[in-house]
Amino acid sequence: MKALPNGLRGAVLALLVASALAAAALPVAAQVPPSATEVAAYTSLHAAAHSGDVAVLRGLLARLPQAQRGAALEARDAQGRTPLHVATFARQRAAVKVLIEAGADHGAYENGRYDAVTIAAVADDEETLRMLLALGASARLVTSRYDGTALIAAAHLGHDGVVRQLIAAGAPLDHVNNLHWTALIEAIVLGDGGARHQATAKALLDAGASTKLADGSGRTPLQLARERGYTAMVQSLERAGAR
Repeated sequence: MKALPNGLRGAVLALLVASALAAAALPVAAQVPPSATEVAAYTSLHAAAHSGDVAVLRGLLARLPQAQRGAALEARDAQGRTPLHVATFARQRAAVKVLIEAGADHGAYENGRYDAVTIAAVADDEETLRMLLALGASARLVTSRYDGTALIAAAHLGHDGVVRQLIAAGAPLDHVNNLHWTALIEAIVLGDGGARHQATAKALLDAGASTKLADGSGRTPLQLARERGYTAMVQSLERAGAR
């Protein structure tokens, strides 16, 4: 096969990089809120959780024999969503509280391996996240098909307020997913270099995130930020001691 001209080679390389980054975004895209069709078919706790009808929710739970309550709270729809997942997707915080206080498993995964904390983190839903954490949900779970965390997902999206909450709740700063990326690396390689991703990187650095852990190709966060021309991130990294 003949060698590609330099210009074409560069274009092909750029396309391959873009494709790889798009594939890396799949953990977030794989999170599937209930569709209108699914919601219309919901009954019992799933229906009440989605609508946020706390009175109905409490009534349904009260009528259940104690021996059946756990199974009802962990009942799954076609995507493996429990009533708690559904309430979290719908931002029905009162329903979230009722379900957890009734014994719902806040660490349960739906089919995409997302728990309620990661669902709220991806949605940039700081209020629901705050409630989940206050009710005992963990910021430390390994989630998604890429073995990430809620912190990595939030850093990817530049949800800086969520990132600060998760850090305060003990999220692992330097967890490495199976793409060989940390939260700090994702804030750089999947971020846009804008204000929210800058704030995300700063929050991670201020909390002590490693500037030495490299990606699968051996590139450090500082090298990655320089490659992308993210001047503000480069400055933050240098102030944090990155070399």
